[in-house]
Amino acid sequence: MRWQRLFADLQAEFDEAEAAADRAEDASRRRLETGSVRLAQRLAGALGRSLSLRCRGAGDVAGVLAEVGSDWLLLADDGRREVLVAMPAVQTVAGLGRVTGAAEGAGRVRARLDLRRALRGLARDRSVVQLVLDDGTVLVGTVDGVGADYLELAEHALDQPRRAAAVRGVRAVALPAVAVVRTLTPGLD
Repeated sequence: MRWQRLFADLQAEFDEAEAAADRAEDASRRRLETGSVRLAQRLAGALGRSLSLRCRGAGDVAGVLAEVGSDWLLLADDGRREVLVAMPAVQTVAGLGRVTGAAEGAGRVRARLDLRRALRGLARDRSVVQLVLDDGTVLVGTVDGVGADYLELAEHALDQPRRAAAVRGVRAVALPAVAVVRTLTPGLD
């Protein structure tokens, strides 16, 4: 009997030590996996959620997360306007759930859907935009074109569509300076 109890006690100690090692290994593995998650991937798990962002130059920006690109995200604000946010301008994000987006390889197509492509869509649509730079400067106009590392903004009054007579000037803006781009409706915003 004594031997059986001794063996049972030893087995229990062994089982507990093994379980503790497994728990430590699981925690270590979770920390390692979390350490490799990028903010864009983390945000991809929040699609459809209402988020509040703090952005360099633009301050607080809130809306429902509609899309996440490689270096940008798209929100729909309370006025149903689209708000394009450059990921480097994001300082904090509130409203996240527990879900992280599925790990995706940066495939060739997905990697090409960067901020330049999103801005080219605005240029193609001829949307009137409010451009907020990372220093807080606010510009209004229409994106005329997007280069490799800059965009050209035809500056005009918010209440006028882009017409040659309405354009006060064309300004080149370095893409790293772009924090937030809000689509506007002439005469309504």
